[in-house]
Amino acid sequence: MEKFILVLLSVLVSCAATQPPNIVFIVADDLGWNDVGFRNPHMKTPNIDKLATEGIIFESAYVQPYCSPSRTAFMSGMFPFKVGMQHKVLSDDQAVCVPLNYTFLPQELKKLGYATHMVGKWHLGFCKWECTPTYRGFDTFFGYYSAMEDYFNHSIGAYLDYRDDKLPAWDYRGEYSAYTFAQKAIDIINQHNVSQPLFMYLPYQNVHAPIEVPEKYYNMYPNVINEGRRTFSGMVSALDEAVGNVTSALKEKGLFENTLILFTADNGGPVEAYASNWPLRGGKHTIWEGGTRGTSFMYGAGLKKTNTTYNGMLHAVDWKPTLVSAAGGSPETSIDGISHWESIRNGDQWSSHRTEFIYNLDDFEPALEGHAAIRVGDYKLILGYPGTPDGWHEPMNKTQDYLFDSFIYFKGDNPARLFNVQSDPTERYDMSSIKPEIVDQLRARIDDYRKQMVPALFPPHDPASNPKKFGNVWSPGWC
Repeated sequence: MEKFILVLLSVLVSCAATQPPNIVFIVADDLGWNDVGFRNPHMKTPNIDKLATEGIIFESAYVQPYCSPSRTAFMSGMFPFKVGMQHKVLSDDQAVCVPLNYTFLPQELKKLGYATHMVGKWHLGFCKWECTPTYRGFDTFFGYYSAMEDYFNHSIGAYLDYRDDKLPAWDYRGEYSAYTFAQKAIDIINQHNVSQPLFMYLPYQNVHAPIEVPEKYYNMYPNVINEGRRTFSGMVSALDEAVGNVTSALKEKGLFENTLILFTADNGGPVEAYASNWPLRGGKHTIWEGGTRGTSFMYGAGLKKTNTTYNGMLHAVDWKPTLVSAAGGSPETSIDGISHWESIRNGDQWSSHRTEFIYNLDDFEPALEGHAAIRVGDYKLILGYPGTPDGWHEPMNKTQDYLFDSFIYFKGDNPARLFNVQSDPTERYDMSSIKPEIVDQLRARIDDYRKQMVPALFPPHDPASNPKKFGNVWSPGWC
């Protein structure tokens, strides 16, 4: 009998060792570079800090300056300017979504045998059912389709935007969304069949506007004078608690040791809405580093070198192929994303295959989130309008609201600004006048990419979307 038990245990251990990792992909909405405890000791984020510092912190992981474009990159592995998703974000009443000919990350993972679940914010279009999560690879969905809503009543204006799969979720009024999303994730974990690998996409609402949080988190920051910053800081701590509750559930289910966690912001923090990207320049809505260099880290299964930072160049389009590789699959060769799994897991940042990327290309007028920018090696070229606000802003802990430096919008490719973001990551020294040959080289690369750009999918508002036609709920089925 004892011999039988030992053989059985050996088989179980062998199966556990060969099963693909569970993957939890967490997105923090509008989280700034400096809004986490591992960069800013004033922030109370012990659960996030532990995962980050015991895992791998990415110092050069880039995202788009806005929400829908970044999520397009996460899910499709394509640069938004090639998909038509480069201009601002999708509105509730626009008859558009990420084109259906693109395969999304959960669809690739389902091919590898994964159970796929989503809890949180979609924001990739919902005018018809085929655009929505359970039609694009997720077994289940709980969350909301749009950009922003009240954290407690889950409405935009007078209309509900909360879904349990395809059904309106009316029964959560008064419950803070971070609580609900964490509990839904925990329920999925508890009900999961452990013989199947799990993929969970967990894009939280925190810390996007409106700036709202239960009082107990607000009270965690008595020394923050600015009321908005104090509330925002509490929202970050509420997010941290939600992350901690999910990781605790993974441990209790026995899944944690074979789980890979990817955490990233979707864009830089909006400094005018109390976020902090210090010491980086600018914020959300801009193609400065503060709008595009995202707080990001990875923790868990498969990583061989941890407790470290990773400086290799990464972009949001790379997460899809990287996670497919981590799951044991072969990434598509037709996408823009590059798998960095081997270099990340081995800590070999110098073998990173990415040497350049586009921050954004947008010719739709007005291109308010930045007109054009590219990075090649250490150099970054910005052509024309970079987005606003500008400047370098420490957290508002001890101050009243800032007066932010802004640009008046202008069209075209001028002026050209050149920075060495390896030696000057805060973009204080424009080198365009002393290195005109680099400007010309990078401008030529942008012109090459422009040949691949498709027009922005940004139609006018459509009255067919009116939620009054759908029981006062923002709903698919009108395009």
